[in-house]
Amino acid sequence: MKINRNIYPYNIEARKLPVHLTGIGGTEWQKLTVRPEGYQWHQILYSADKKGTLTYDNATYNVGEGAYFFLPADYPHEYGPVGDMWEVRWVAFDGYAVSHILSLLGMTKPIIIMPEDNGALEKLFDKIYSAQSDRLYGDFVCSGLIYDYIIEFRRHIDDRLNKSRSERSLLLTGVLEYIDSNFGTDFPMTDLAEIAGITPQHLCRIFKDAMNMRPNEYLTKRRLQEAKRLMIKSDMPISEIAAACGFPNAGYFSTVFKKHEDITPAEYRSRSRIKK
Repeated sequence: MKINRNIYPYNIEARKLPVHLTGIGGTEWQKLTVRPEGYQWHQILYSADKKGTLTYDNATYNVGEGAYFFLPADYPHEYGPVGDMWEVRWVAFDGYAVSHILSLLGMTKPIIIMPEDNGALEKLFDKIYSAQSDRLYGDFVCSGLIYDYIIEFRRHIDDRLNKSRSERSLLLTGVLEYIDSNFGTDFPMTDLAEIAGITPQHLCRIFKDAMNMRPNEYLTKRRLQEAKRLMIKSDMPISEIAAACGFPNAGYFSTVFKKHEDITPAEYRSRSRIKK
């Protein structure tokens, strides 16, 4: 299906959503587009036919037929055809939660992907485009579809990245099992590094990348998780629970607990038993 039309929906209520469509369209005759200050909205573009180039950060990249590329809002760039014709389709989006979502997904710079199978992306584009015919609910439907479109794009970013993450997960399996089995004792972080067979610094980097926290933070959360279970399920004194969960004393346990839960252990136990 050839698309030579641009749609810019305007729904004041839809713009209050965490993710919303700001534009969608396409052309068989994409021209050179130069944006030294970037574009006001985030975009995902699809090279449907022929090829072009994308320039950002003083480097130029080829965009072959079947490729997709993501452009963050306000990121300087330019793109244009190689030859006379370049068919491009695009989706633009914004919303109060979009920047945070993209940051969590690591999508803070332009990205070019070449999916082996873009069927899911094409179907989502068609649904977003078709939803604009529904003037009553179309923009709200698009909010969910755009979120799916972003996630589907992210799935294709880099197969090697997915492989690398899988390898890191395997590397951390023994470390996580050790923490889960020994959180009640005091052990140095070097023990975890030895289990993984890497340096403590390397372990910390990998752990934070995979778990979004450092090993000692995970250990603390695991200890607090068990402490909350014991406070609800048993009549053990707070001091005994603190010791059983690996905290040096009840005072330190209370300080850490309140920092993470905003209430004291005694208050947590009292509230939990009232709920029961």
